[in-house]
Amino acid sequence: MKTMFIHGSGGMKEAWYYQTRYFPDSEAIDLPGHPDGEPRTSIDGYVEWLKGYIHDKGYKDVVLAGHSLGSGIAQLYGLKYPEDLKGLILIGAGARLRVNPMILQALEEAAKGGPPPEGFEDMSQYLPEEMRDSFRKKMEAIGYAVQLNDMLCCDRFDIMERVQEIKLPTLVICGTEDVMTPVKYANYLADKIEGARKVIIEGATHGVSVEKPDEVNKAIEGFLGSL
Repeated sequence: MKTMFIHGSGGMKEAWYYQTRYFPDSEAIDLPGHPDGEPRTSIDGYVEWLKGYIHDKGYKDVVLAGHSLGSGIAQLYGLKYPEDLKGLILIGAGARLRVNPMILQALEEAAKGGPPPEGFEDMSQYLPEEMRDSFRKKMEAIGYAVQLNDMLCCDRFDIMERVQEIKLPTLVICGTEDVMTPVKYANYLADKIEGARKVIIEGATHGVSVEKPDEVNKAIEGFLGSL
């Protein structure tokens, strides 16, 4: 069994620092374009890239753990290629991932050289101090154009009418203060995916996996132990 962590929009594998340290046999990946290669222009495109990656590595019985954009990739992979997977972990997730048009507009302006968008929390503050500079530099290398691309992928993602077709063991994790993918999204996933577990983490926002890593890791550990 191989646990793989998939980052969110404009993100990187280092966002899973606390999870890959806790689960040393796991792997966090950089999606194409983050920053190397070309980003895909749809969640389906990312799914096809990931399928190739998994098959090239020869991984079997994969547990896909995805955050935000990564959760959409995990869900769609679970619908298209369930035979590759052992389970799903959906963090800051939704069966639909609509993005506030004001966020898209701010990212579009930033991608053209405008001011940085407001309201984006610097996730590096939750990482060890020695990692923060390299994390921020990698974020700069990825850039606003890729973040906008990923957000547009999310905005077009909608499997609300299909999510009940997922037949894999599933864990859904959400923070109580998540405004991007609120608790009602987690409730919907847990209600529609047969047998899904749900863990709601008090006081956490959309960045729950770095804000509350101990609670997230314990939830993941219990889930993996059940497989």
